Amino acid sequence: MTAVEPPEHVRATFGLREVAPVPLGNWDGGWRCGDVVLSPVTDHARAAWSAKVRETLRVDGLRLARPVRATDGRYVVSGWRGDTYLDGVPEPRHDEVVSLSLRLHKVTQQLERPRFLAQAPVAPWVDVDVFAAADRAAWEAVPLRSLKVGGMLPATSPDGDRSLHLITQLSTLRKPVATPPQLVHGDLFGTVLFAGGGLAPGLTDITPYWRPAPWAAAVIVVDALSWGGADDGLLERWGSLPEWPQMLVRAVMFRLAVHALHPRSTPEAFPGLGRTADRIRLLL
Repeated sequence: MTAVEPPEHVRATFGLREVAPVPLGNWDGGWRCGDVVLSPVTDHARAAWSAKVRETLRVDGLRLARPVRATDGRYVVSGWRGDTYLDGVPEPRHDEVVSLSLRLHKVTQQLERPRFLAQAPVAPWVDVDVFAAADRAAWEAVPLRSLKVGGMLPATSPDGDRSLHLITQLSTLRKPVATPPQLVHGDLFGTVLFAGGGLAPGLTDITPYWRPAPWAAAVIVVDALSWGGADDGLLERWGSLPEWPQMLVRAVMFRLAVHALHPRSTPEAFPGLGRTADRIRLLL
């Protein structure tokens, strides 16, 4: 959560000049201003794309935060976006999140691939480039080869080196997959909001990737096993999803690559990932 609140001119442009902002913990640095949440934007193109999609997207059993346009019609103003506030907090209801993922992606398969998803990471990196590079690493024939060739593979910590070693090992277990790619939300773990009163789960944003829908479900499972205290049965309960073991191996490679490449990764995050990689290896 950012310690910098939305500037007065940003609040004014969203029609919120008289509303005192209150920091939130579940909105990626967002500040609540009445019924609106203002959140800092790290990538203008992705923020505008997400806002445009969420403006009209309808998914059964899901509350979606709708974008709030500024008074001049913009989605993003000086690095801030506006969304309708949703009640709820993340909860360790991992199977429900996977189920929500499947419902969401039946709808998002109709969406076209955004142009920015085809762009390669460019130095100097920002967070978006780290995740794009990690995504490519999990799917390209030789993991991280494009970064090595371009001299863009950063120096890593000891646990980062262990992550890279694991990625190389796991890459030999991959087989070609036939499930087609589509627009998916690749970061659902810990971002779905649950509330009482019979309200459906809520979602504040969409983090786009162009991958098979079962891969997005596999990322949830990998995250839940690594850091969410999920039981091992989570792996088997979703085993009927297409090409499940292959989706899992690519999901854990993706997370290992994020851990190796992200400058804010901590050593404490690696043991859970390592255990999850071992569990997935037994399925292959």
